[in-house]
Amino acid sequence: MSPERPQPSTPVMPIASIDDPRTITLLTTEHWSLLSARSLAYNEAFVRAGMFLTFLSTSFVALALVAQAMSFGQAFLSVAALVMTFDFVIGLTTFLRMNGANLDDLRAVHGMARIRHAYTQITPIVTPFFTTPTHDDLDAVTTVYGPISDRLAGQFVYGLTTSNGMIGLIVAMVGGVLATVLAMLIGLDGGASIGIGVAGGVMVLASLFAITGVTIRANRPDSRPSSRPRAPTRSLISRTERRGGFVRSSHVFEVGIGRGEVQ
Repeated sequence: MSPERPQPSTPVMPIASIDDPRTITLLTTEHWSLLSARSLAYNEAFVRAGMFLTFLSTSFVALALVAQAMSFGQAFLSVAALVMTFDFVIGLTTFLRMNGANLDDLRAVHGMARIRHAYTQITPIVTPFFTTPTHDDLDAVTTVYGPISDRLAGQFVYGLTTSNGMIGLIVAMVGGVLATVLAMLIGLDGGASIGIGVAGGVMVLASLFAITGVTIRANRPDSRPSSRPRAPTRSLISRTERRGGFVRSSHVFEVGIGRGEVQ
C-alpha cells in the first residue's frame, strides 16, 4: 500500500478588512504589550529614584560621621565636595534616565490612543464609553495626564510636584550645595558662598527643564492622518507651542510617573 500523500493546508488569507475577527485579536495583543511596556517604565523610574534617594541619604550620614572625626575646615570641605560631586553625578544620570522612562510612557500612551481609535472604527457604538483618548494627536494624548493651570506659575509648580520634577529639584539643590562648598574651598566668605550656591541651584534647575523640553521636542511621536485628530484646543501642547517649549517641559515631568497611572 502506497503511503498517503499529505493534503495541502489551506493558505492563510491576509486580513483585507477591519471587520475581520482576527483584527481585534491583533489589536488587543498590541494593547496589552503597550500596557506592559508602560508598567516597566513606571517600575524602572520608581526604582531609579529610590536608588538615588538612598544613596543621597547614605552620603549625608557618612558626612555627619566624618564631621565628628575632624574639625570644620579645609579637609572636611574637600571630603564634602568629593561626596557631593558623586551625589550630583548620580542625580543627573537618574534624572536623564527618568526622562527616558517618560518618553517610553508617552509612546505607549500614544500607541494605545491609536489602538482605541481602531476600536471605535470596528465598533463605533462603544465610542461614548471610552474615558481615555481615542485620537493620537498630542492634544488628545496629553489629556491622559490630567489638567494643569493656565498660568505659567501654576504650570511650573505642577512640574515640580511630579516625581521627575521632584528629582530634578533635589538634583538642583545638590548642585547648589556643591557650588557653595566649592566657593568656600577657594576662600570666599559665607554670604558670597551661599549666593553662589543659590545661583548655581537655579541654573541647574533651569537647565534640567530645558533638557526635558528639548528631549520631548526631538522625540515626540507623530500622529497618523488616518487617526483624524480632533480640533485644536487650548491644551498643554497648544500653549507650549506659543511659549517656546517651557510648558511642555513642565508637563512631561508627569509622563509615566504621576497621574499617568489613570490610563
